[in-house]
Amino acid sequence: MTHRLISIQRLTKQWVNRLRVAFALLVGLLLTGCAGDKSILDPAGQAARDIAMVWWVMLGFSTVVLGMVTLFWLYTFKRKEVTRTPVEERRIARRWIVGGGIILPVASIIALLTFGVPTGQRMLTLPLGEPPEVIEVIGHQWWWEVRYPGAEGGEVVTANQLIMPAGEPVDFHVTGADVIHSFWVPRLGGKIDMVPGHVNKIRLEADVPAIFGAQCAEFCGTQHAQMHLYVEAVERDEYEAWLAARQTDELSSLAVNDQQHEFAREAFMSHCASCHRVAGLSTGGEGPVLSDLGSRASLGAGVIAMEEGAVSTWLKQHQALKPGNKMPPHYDIDPATLESLGAWLETLTP
Repeated sequence: MTHRLISIQRLTKQWVNRLRVAFALLVGLLLTGCAGDKSILDPAGQAARDIAMVWWVMLGFSTVVLGMVTLFWLYTFKRKEVTRTPVEERRIARRWIVGGGIILPVASIIALLTFGVPTGQRMLTLPLGEPPEVIEVIGHQWWWEVRYPGAEGGEVVTANQLIMPAGEPVDFHVTGADVIHSFWVPRLGGKIDMVPGHVNKIRLEADVPAIFGAQCAEFCGTQHAQMHLYVEAVERDEYEAWLAARQTDELSSLAVNDQQHEFAREAFMSHCASCHRVAGLSTGGEGPVLSDLGSRASLGAGVIAMEEGAVSTWLKQHQALKPGNKMPPHYDIDPATLESLGAWLETLTP
């Protein structure tokens, strides 16, 4: 008998140890979502901090409610059966209905609104003493068009990268070009829908210069998951210099005066100019602006990193890398031309 008890104890201890390991692994896995460039629990702006606070309050409140309900549930298994009259039963039932069905939900909603409404109001583009910077973002299937209408030398347009000044509020005017998208920089604030034919506005602010991840948060087609946006907050002086380097005259001289890649420019005008804009060469169409392509962090809205030879790889394999994108396959262009074209486009760096 003693040997049997010892065996049972050992088996129980083994299962307890396994459960501890499994619990530790589960907690570690859950905690991996608390950091990173797209974590709402790692806020880098006031709006994001407010949202994170609402999240923690909701988590805490729901945990308390779950704990209380669990305790009541366990209590029902241990309490002694009591005989009550029908009148007492109805009285107890009314108390549960009023307390659990009316008072608790109303108190919960009031508490959440107390935290939530001011948070949402602070993200509205309300008038300020000095008008904030305005950046326009347009969602396409499946890439981002970013416009800076307030640039001193004329509007600056880029794609799949968003540079913003740090330490000051920025108003984002967002819309969709084809279907509904959603603009979301998790570490800076909440998400907002990008509806075709309608402009929505949201105010965000980055505390300090940093790089943030952004993502389309509304399912918009087969490549929705491959619609990333590179966001970087920089000091005001660096921001102004970034805009100045992308003025049309500066970019035009880079694109037109490079004699080394004349063959590539001719190929671009023949095959790409009707869709893509390069300052000084073409006005483009539905495709992303390429005037500063070489300065971007990635291609295809985050599909591959920008490095030597990346543009050529994209031109040859873009339908394999991002199936369904609107750029047609280049079967009619020989590989050498695509290599030359890619090498030239990589030089377009202000």
